[in-house]
Amino acid sequence: MQDDLERILFDEGTILARLDEIAAAITEDYRDRELTVIAVLNGSLIFMADLLRRIPLPLKLDCLSVASYHGGTKSAGEVVFRQVALPDVQGRHILLLDDILDSGLTLEVIRRRLEEANPCSVRICVLLEKKIPRTGPTHADYVGFEISNEFVVGYGLDYMERYRNLPCIGVLRKDFIDSK
Repeated sequence: MQDDLERILFDEGTILARLDEIAAAITEDYRDRELTVIAVLNGSLIFMADLLRRIPLPLKLDCLSVASYHGGTKSAGEVVFRQVALPDVQGRHILLLDDILDSGLTLEVIRRRLEEANPCSVRICVLLEKKIPRTGPTHADYVGFEISNEFVVGYGLDYMERYRNLPCIGVLRKDFIDSK
């Protein structure tokens, strides 16, 4: 599968070292507070597992299943929630985890829905943030890596549900995007 990559942006060791740094910042920011982590499935699954094992705080974990890409390489512009009810967040400090901050649409819609339920706070943590202009106010409080506007896979990120299990993050070759 790595042969399908144009190039590797971040190898496994680099990713794990950065997770150590993010975990230390989160641990410091939430010391003496109960944290509720809400991960956006499926892309954040590997990121979530590796990051949370590095945070030595008691925390609650929940997940949201949403879709905005619908199998393509760009957001379709519509966020679909795949569960009936949102997690109980009232009076809680929420850390929303996602794999990538791209257009910001998905995270903005989720953040607004969570804020309607009166949490104490909502912060956002992403593994990747694309350096692109965004129309909305969404920003990430914790960012693993900034990347240019390229289509990336691996370490949870996919194309047509493939490549999530790569231990690295890389740019998918354009001929693989067009041929699948």
